[in-house]
Amino acid sequence: MLFNGRNFVSIAKLAGTRKQLLQQFWYGTLAQLNVPLKGRDLLTLQNYTADELKYLLWMASDLKQRIKHKGEYLPLMQGKSLAMIFEKRSTRTRLSAETGFALLGGHPSFLTTQDIHLGTNESLTDTARVLSSMTNAILARVYNHNDLDLMAKEATIPIINGLSDLYHPLQILADYLTLQEHYGGLKGLTIAWIGDGNNVLQSFMTSAAKLGMHLRIATPRGFEPDLRITKITEQNSREYGTKFLLTTDPLEAADSANVLVTDTWISMGQEEEKKERLKAFQGYQITMQTAKSAASNWTFLHCLPRKPEEVDDEVFYSPQSLVFQEAENRKWTIMAVMVSLLTDYSPQLRKPTF
Repeated sequence: MLFNGRNFVSIAKLAGTRKQLLQQFWYGTLAQLNVPLKGRDLLTLQNYTADELKYLLWMASDLKQRIKHKGEYLPLMQGKSLAMIFEKRSTRTRLSAETGFALLGGHPSFLTTQDIHLGTNESLTDTARVLSSMTNAILARVYNHNDLDLMAKEATIPIINGLSDLYHPLQILADYLTLQEHYGGLKGLTIAWIGDGNNVLQSFMTSAAKLGMHLRIATPRGFEPDLRITKITEQNSREYGTKFLLTTDPLEAADSANVLVTDTWISMGQEEEKKERLKAFQGYQITMQTAKSAASNWTFLHCLPRKPEEVDDEVFYSPQSLVFQEAENRKWTIMAVMVSLLTDYSPQLRKPTF
């Protein structure tokens, strides 16, 4: 076949049209899969559906792939600012939010109790309204979860829970991303929590069943999770067809579990209870003996900082321990939350299988 200039122009147009159609199909598919989260608060994972949780994890995988592995620069937060209120000390929450927001081109402002006396020198209502006029979102790490609820009511910008006495949703998203990366999926996994009935556990409880995961919990008597949250967990398990166990026996909780998880037994503000708590938690240290009850493909998670009485060195530094991958993923999941709540960006990476 002979080609003249007109042939080449037609072929070029055809190729361009084909490429355009493929792009329209691909991005159109993405648009259909897009879950609108812009403008939402993130106070507890209980307020997020299964599809919304999967979307946040998909977004985190996308940002990690494009920024970390491909070296791309995505200034999705350019021109935006984040108010970071911290009533409690922090390593991972502060660094993940501060460096993550800056990496996306935004400006984070870190505010401690020395900079802003939340609800003391200025009411929560006034603080929320003032920060709404100057920043695009507020990330707050507080003692009392009710403070977050009030701020969310009064603010006109998204409020993100950086930790409260009831929940730690950002930590759990990082845990799920870590398990997704390790196992290639979340559905069907059994998580065994051995330790205190605290805010980290309660974020697992309000979300695991939505992603098809079973939950086995062992806490000492008197240190059980909030009864209201236990009832929510039971309801979620029935709705999503997962198993839920609450016991005082660590080995019973660990039985056939894929993931062994614990956390500090003495949270900030509980220092006066140290002696009582250490006595109550005797026998709850996670060791290789605990792991013998778990599934053959068991892994270990801890949100850090870790103390030896919670988990021994043999487990903590073992090949099964994912704690440092888990810590890094705090950055990618908080970035995913901020991008989802503040922009119209959709993931470019093909959606993972959950």
